[in-house]
Amino acid sequence: MRDLRPDLATLWSVASRLRPQQGARAVMFVAARSGEGTSSMAASFALMAAEHAERTAWLVDLALAKNEAYDAFDAGFASGVARPGRAYDASLGCAPMYELMPASRGGTAKLLTAHPVTGTRLLVTRFRTERLAHGQVVRLRSQPGWWQALRRSTDWIIVDAPALDRSDAALDVAREADGVVLVVQAESTGAEEVANAQLAVERRGGYVIGVVLNRMRADARFAGRIAS
Repeated sequence: MRDLRPDLATLWSVASRLRPQQGARAVMFVAARSGEGTSSMAASFALMAAEHAERTAWLVDLALAKNEAYDAFDAGFASGVARPGRAYDASLGCAPMYELMPASRGGTAKLLTAHPVTGTRLLVTRFRTERLAHGQVVRLRSQPGWWQALRRSTDWIIVDAPALDRSDAALDVAREADGVVLVVQAESTGAEEVANAQLAVERRGGYVIGVVLNRMRADARFAGRIAS
């Protein structure tokens, strides 16, 4: 992962103009293909959001079984940013936004945690995969109540979604975001593929606010709103 904050000023300006009906602004980052730099983009933007937040910003990693966002902060991906701190229960007093297959006799509560990144107002989520039984898997599920509770408790929600070619997670929660940013590898992803990704998101109730071209001369560029 790379710290892309210097490249995201234009995207920040666009996202800051989003006006949610209530509570926090919520922005989702997703790519059509794996390996296009979505996690770098989401984590970098989340740090920017935390810098501007009066309360907090949350980075929510939808790849629950991987914890890539937490691991990146724990490895010190951004210069001058400390590691995540102690775990807090991220259930927010609601039914969880995930389910276990097969179901656990002990219930599913308190498997999702939020960790403050020391010295910032950012919290990053982590799923306790070590508590899964052998053969048990975790799956995202639609849970609007959890997202509404999160909106009430923070200023910014940044969602790091797995690529559309390996998961429907982004589509399952697209309507919970005020804006969706498509992350594109500038050198390889074609316009038709980007348009198809936009269509898939918007068919599920999401609103695509634009596309970021990643790895263009080893940086990132916000290309603006995609033509409808």
